[in-house]
Amino acid sequence: MKLDKLVGNRFRERPSDCVVDSHVYMIRGGYMKQVANGIFSSYTPLKRVTRKIEGILRQEMDAIDGQEVLFPVAMPAALWQESGRYDSIGKELLRFSDRNGTPMVLGMTHEEAAVQLVREYGQSYLKYPFMIYQIQTKFRDEARPRAGLIRVREFTMKDAYSFHSDQEDLQDYYNRCHRAYERIYARVGLPQVISVASDSGMMGGAVSHEFMLLTPVGEDSIALCAECDYRANLEAAACLTHHRRDPVSQPLTKVYTPDIHTIEDVCAFLHSSPEDSCKAVVYQRSADDSYVLLFLRGDLEVNETKLTNYLGCDVHPAVITGESSLHPGYIGPVGLPENITVLYDRSLEGRNNLSCGANEALYHYTGLDMARDVPNAQYHDYAKIQEGGVCPRCGKAAITISRGIEVGNIFQLGTKYTKAMGMTYLDKEGESRYPVMGCYGIGVGRLAAAICEAHHDENGPIWPLAVAPWQVHLCAVRADDPQVREYADRLYRQLESDGVEVIYDDRQVSAGVMFSDADLLGVPFRAIVSPRNLKQNQVEILSRDKTFRTAVPLDAAAQMLAGLVRQP
Repeated sequence: MKLDKLVGNRFRERPSDCVVDSHVYMIRGGYMKQVANGIFSSYTPLKRVTRKIEGILRQEMDAIDGQEVLFPVAMPAALWQESGRYDSIGKELLRFSDRNGTPMVLGMTHEEAAVQLVREYGQSYLKYPFMIYQIQTKFRDEARPRAGLIRVREFTMKDAYSFHSDQEDLQDYYNRCHRAYERIYARVGLPQVISVASDSGMMGGAVSHEFMLLTPVGEDSIALCAECDYRANLEAAACLTHHRRDPVSQPLTKVYTPDIHTIEDVCAFLHSSPEDSCKAVVYQRSADDSYVLLFLRGDLEVNETKLTNYLGCDVHPAVITGESSLHPGYIGPVGLPENITVLYDRSLEGRNNLSCGANEALYHYTGLDMARDVPNAQYHDYAKIQEGGVCPRCGKAAITISRGIEVGNIFQLGTKYTKAMGMTYLDKEGESRYPVMGCYGIGVGRLAAAICEAHHDENGPIWPLAVAPWQVHLCAVRADDPQVREYADRLYRQLESDGVEVIYDDRQVSAGVMFSDADLLGVPFRAIVSPRNLKQNQVEILSRDKTFRTAVPLDAAAQMLAGLVRQP
């Protein structure tokens, strides 16, 4: 293809509304254009990148016995009502009515459609196992789209759904798909992607993993252990603390603490540390505004994902009114009003000599002993794991927190959807059973953005060969020179006849503009034809990542370039 015919503009200025490099370069390089917040159109370079990613996805899914299908984007709400998700998912699910008044949704994921497609087919144990997958447009009405293709509202995803007769078979296939994902990331140029234990969220199921590219611009936080191979999304990472207990418990003593509300202020006033305090955090259930009161160690933060998973409902920070009988800044576990859900984080279990609110304005307690003063407390994990925290696997205080971009996820869904939607099969004994499901997703656009984040310099993307929009960027410097034109045209035709993907720049622009555009397109190999090179009977060949540069005779250039793009 000739660059002067390529639709889309390239420019030098950094867009003011772009916060990550992949977004910057995809806008500057003419890869995409914003249509609405979180919705983009793709120009040819990005479409060529994503098409290659999709090709790799298909190859790897086919290799693990996947069968490609296609689900609709628009689905009747009744399908989602069968699973129960129509009401349980919030505004992220786009709901609308068609011209006949039938409630509809735009698919943000397709578990319901997958079950609906195969529930008549899978009525005998002889049909299992099987896996179906699609590469399809989806829509999630994301509240805060950001970072270009990293968090969008409309996106293309490869999602796969496997069906099994028992949990053991699902586990075997889950491991097989995990290995396929590792191959996918290696093939697209991201071998550094790691898998981490994650929270299943709205998808359901007991076991799930996310695949993360560690990068400072990532929107997810990952807990990693420096002493073992423990890795987990911060939302799912267990928070462990050492349950220190003083040999002697002090008496529960009320202390006058005027105009002191925060843990920091209380600890400063009492000359104690946040680790020796009991903090109260108040929420309200979103459905009915009933209060939920959570106590945890003063130096920890609440993990709201753990909290909502435990409660089984959404919550929001409380607006405390006078009718609640709660005293903001002075709330403690002793002497609480009734009819309030009270939860205790396990960081408080067995602790004594703590400070806490006295449930009376202007007063706090010292000497709180949880076993003595709150004997009926039940403890669960509601806290965020911290930098330097205790590893749940090896028990060492070696946790580090890193940022990452989620580039894929896999879930063991169990019977969540098949049971809700009445999909059954007859086993060998003729007994009716529910199939167990797995779900496996990769966002195509986000993966392209992640590759760009991992492979770029100050001038633009450096696309890995397997996903690059073209393989060779042919630059004819001074194309108005008849010799340059004649040789560059001939080299272009030769490369195309050899099956090499070439973007050919024969515009009459300065070398600086030509090379700047080439940097933004990020093609792995560049061939430069110029009057100076022709005088020396050679073509200059270099790699976009600047690790390779050479000059070859004119009659050897096509063969060398073809060899470079076909290297293993």
